[in-house]
Amino acid sequence: MHVKKGDKVKVISGKDRGKQGTILQAFPKKDRVLVEGINMVKKHAKPSQENPQGGILNQEAPIHVSNVMPIDPKSGEPTRVGYEERDGKKVRISKKSGAVLDK
Repeated sequence: MHVKKGDKVKVISGKDRGKQGTILQAFPKKDRVLVEGINMVKKHAKPSQENPQGGILNQEAPIHVSNVMPIDPKSGEPTRVGYEERDGKKVRISKKSGAVLDK
């Protein structure tokens, strides 16, 4: 996958197009990611030990990985991802600026 947990991404298509958020979780086998504040859905919850009231909760649902692009650390714009070997390690780089996306 071209994105990882913790990346800042911009949604490029769908109902939340143009919004930005951080990846909370990645599901590589399903090609989906969970982005903070994106693709909010209502979930009906029964009363439980943690939530004695129950009711309708708002939570994020996974979005397809093809609908998000990482944000370039230099320009703040969405960018495609390239891979290079630097200091013997494979790192992700921004195609727009050449900046390293990995921490």
